[in-house]
Amino acid sequence: MSRVSNNPVKVPSGVEVKIAQDKVTVKGARGQLELVINKVVSIAQEDGELTFKALKKDKFSDAMSGTTRSLLNNMVIGVVDGFEKKLTLVGVGYRASAKGKVLNLQLGFSHPVNYNLPDGIEIQTPSQTEIIVTGIDKQLVGQVAADIRSFRPPEPYKGKGVRYTDERVRRKEAKKK
Repeated sequence: MSRVSNNPVKVPSGVEVKIAQDKVTVKGARGQLELVINKVVSIAQEDGELTFKALKKDKFSDAMSGTTRSLLNNMVIGVVDGFEKKLTLVGVGYRASAKGKVLNLQLGFSHPVNYNLPDGIEIQTPSQTEIIVTGIDKQLVGQVAADIRSFRPPEPYKGKGVRYTDERVRRKEAKKK
């Protein structure tokens, strides 16, 4: 049995949760998110809390009830506080600048890399080597950060590339003669 699904999700004031047949909508100060629910999970809303229960007694139902609980918890956190990922550019001449819905990156290639932002994502560049990705959807924020990192992942010899701010790159020793 999933232990994660046993913990209820507290719904803070100012957040509205609507449970339909196969969809849950969470609306808050920062925006609105929707989630399609699997048919093997039931959700109940009582006293400002969401409780989850597997409708069948099999492994898949238990796993889906825990997964649904985690996804809905992230949705509630997202519409209240939002999520952010910080990236750092390490390398000579590596620069980033955000203009509207386009992130312009200079990563040592012969051409600039332009990344178009999806809806619901905001990017800030406090300095030329810092990128802050923010949004209400945790999955989308992580995916955008991973896409930006994939243009030039950090390499192990000099450590150059785009990395998460809290990422630690394992360095290798150069080949000896």
